[in-house]
Amino acid sequence: MKMEALCRRIDELLACQPQVLVAIDGDCGSGKTTLAEDMQARYDCNILPMDHFFLRPEQRMPSRLAEPGGNVDYERFLAEVLIPLQGGEPFDYQPFDCRTGQMGEAVSVPVRPLNVMEGSYSLHPTLSAAYHVKVFLTIDPAEQLRRLALRDGGRLLERFQEEWIPMEKRYFEQFDIAGQCDFVFSCVCVF
Repeated sequence: MKMEALCRRIDELLACQPQVLVAIDGDCGSGKTTLAEDMQARYDCNILPMDHFFLRPEQRMPSRLAEPGGNVDYERFLAEVLIPLQGGEPFDYQPFDCRTGQMGEAVSVPVRPLNVMEGSYSLHPTLSAAYHVKVFLTIDPAEQLRRLALRDGGRLLERFQEEWIPMEKRYFEQFDIAGQCDFVFSCVCVF
């Protein structure tokens, strides 16, 4: 039922304006990427992953990492993605690859009516005013750990538990991310 309401809202907006920007934020392992991929299959939209905008090693200063949501380069996301999207022209951006610690090859983003920003920190206060629809995904902590243990053979599970999950929780609480969303879903939701 809730997914139908999300689709209805997107369809309503697409019917009356040339472009719709959707943000999907929430707990790691909750299905944000799956939801974005399902939306892409339904709408042929652009997906813009926040994972491409984590801080580069030289940016990871203690003061920046102490900020709720500070481990993502939200300034670069605003400049390289949101402002060009709002301009209505195709553009390129350069993703940061967390696995290699390097900037990757440029990604070309064509003009499309629907654009989905997917990932934790996509609703950072610096970015949130740009979105027409805001979605938050939650997950039961035990299920979250089970899913995260399956990623990369569980090599990063301890780091998720000790570092990344607490950073996300602090960001969610500090900025009441779920409270500002139009839709809040538990676990993964599939179209």
